[in-house]
Amino acid sequence: MSLASMRDLLEQRQIALYFLAVLLGGTAAALVTGTASWDVVINPALGLMLFVTFLQIPLAELGQAFRKVRFLAALLVTNFVAVPALVALLLLFAPVDGMIRLGILMVLLCPCIDWVVTFAQMGRADAALLLASTPVLLAVQMVMLPLWLHLFLGEGVSRLVQAGPFLHAFLWLIVIPLCLAWLVQFGAQRSPAGAQIASALGLLPVPMTAFVLFIVIAAMLPHLGHETAVVLHVLPVYVAFALLAPWLGWGISRLSGLDAPAGRALAFSGATRNSLVVLPLALAVPGGAPLLPAVIVSQTLVELAAELLFIRAIPRLGRSAVSPAGGGGETQRD
Repeated sequence: MSLASMRDLLEQRQIALYFLAVLLGGTAAALVTGTASWDVVINPALGLMLFVTFLQIPLAELGQAFRKVRFLAALLVTNFVAVPALVALLLLFAPVDGMIRLGILMVLLCPCIDWVVTFAQMGRADAALLLASTPVLLAVQMVMLPLWLHLFLGEGVSRLVQAGPFLHAFLWLIVIPLCLAWLVQFGAQRSPAGAQIASALGLLPVPMTAFVLFIVIAAMLPHLGHETAVVLHVLPVYVAFALLAPWLGWGISRLSGLDAPAGRALAFSGATRNSLVVLPLALAVPGGAPLLPAVIVSQTLVELAAELLFIRAIPRLGRSAVSPAGGGGETQRD
């Protein structure tokens, strides 16, 4: 079987593989002692997953993608105007406990900068636009999160949020994988051996995503056991967010006149949160464990389940659009 055929087979079976990974992760957490310590593997695995994902994106086009100001403006409106408004509404149905609300706000107000690119790529969104926008998303959320926490929860809370974990995640999950992917693509264009290496690495996005799902589930589930009652109270908030947030992104893309792949990218960005980057922030809050990690991990589990649905449902958005030339297919307007 050729590498291309193997890659096609993996992509065709990816949903089943992801569900299997989640099932195995849950089984490991139930049967193996100490899987919570596996959390040290999450960031390296995530970085490798993003590296092989970036390889599938023509990085030479990132400069052009970044110049699409209309998309960037719509992305910022989605994540820092529309989503906070939705969170404010959902917070009315959340427990009144201040620490629980802190966890909900920390995770829902921070847009994802890492595996959203992977899921967007799988969901026929314009992943290059999202990738080009990650520096802006990271910088704006670092500034806005303390302000939102102050607005929602009052004095003193913003001091709990530090920039260090955000910068660390950006370096190891975005900058380094992106540079390595560019080097591999550069080598693939200049030598047959480099092209073979790049082709072989093209088999890894689906297996690496499955591995990340396995590790995240196995490492995070033990945190939930001590806070079952809290988890049951916050799950409805996260489920409602997962159902509503993609439509915010898609609706804003329609108002902004973006094409269908860019609109799907907004839908993915609006719905996908920065839980793996926020988790170290929660662990650093005095007296926050195990409550804060449980609140944040609950969102991660809901999001993982939702993403498996998104990569099937979101590609259908915009399919019925008619191109300006009058033919079928997706409208390209930006």
